[in-house]
Amino acid sequence: TDTGLRFDGRDGTTVPAGGEVVSDPVELAVEAGTDLVLSLYLSEETGLATFSHQPAETGYVVEGDAVSATALPGAREVGARFFVTGVDVLAPEGTTVAVAFGDSWFEGVGTTPGTNRRFPNLLNRRLARGWAVNQGIAGNRLLIDGIGEHALARFERDVLQVPGVSHVLVNFGINDLGLPGMWGQPPATAGELVAGFTELARRSHEAGLRILVATVGPFADSVYPGMDSPEVRRIRLTVNEWIRGTDVFDGVFDVAAAVQDPERPDHLRAEYDSGDHMHLNDAGTQAMAETVDVGLLRL
Repeated sequence: TDTGLRFDGRDGTTVPAGGEVVSDPVELAVEAGTDLVLSLYLSEETGLATFSHQPAETGYVVEGDAVSATALPGAREVGARFFVTGVDVLAPEGTTVAVAFGDSWFEGVGTTPGTNRRFPNLLNRRLARGWAVNQGIAGNRLLIDGIGEHALARFERDVLQVPGVSHVLVNFGINDLGLPGMWGQPPATAGELVAGFTELARRSHEAGLRILVATVGPFADSVYPGMDSPEVRRIRLTVNEWIRGTDVFDGVFDVAAAVQDPERPDHLRAEYDSGDHMHLNDAGTQAMAETVDVGLLRL
């Protein structure tokens, strides 16, 4: 199945700084649940690269041109994905394409690398017809830039420009509440988060998309200093009450209720905790995926 990529008929290309390049189509049959290996050869030093920093998938780096090699002796394992932002696959007309737009709980932090146990992967297995595209960025926020552009800034590129998009699933809030505390700054207010979620709903509906939003998961006693506080816990509960009761979305998936400790609802259930008291393990992402009403993802 080794197939070369071409760009306007050429076997190489240069990606301009801040730009993007799309290859020519490739005749290669793929099926849901199978792995697709993509190899790049960089002929010279590139400098800083666009990358996904915690994709829960192992990449391999080796000297020289090894794009068609069947083995990579001496390769260095890396836990990041560089340059490539996505692979488009032809699908029958009317196929649901749901963009999982969020933070580390979508990207897959806490899950076992190389096992495809991220939330979007597990949701895909529940869809009889359709696909969830992972646009999660660990550390990303709804309202403020930091690790990547914030959600409102990247919505058009990372949601609206996904070919065939019909739905968007949203998981934000933890980093808006917790990350500021690591630098001695105040968390986002409930009103600010409500306004941000409402704006995402407005833009989604304006584009003809259906939007489903997750409640903000618990992260009390997180190992990351400064992220947890009584104020943050109160704001999270207020925002979740609003998410559960509002009619601005087309659906809600109550992740917080599914993964919280019944005796201590500000904490993750022990069996779903990856170990840092903030991110879900494989069982936790399975529970998260099961909160979605897949009937809402049908066209």
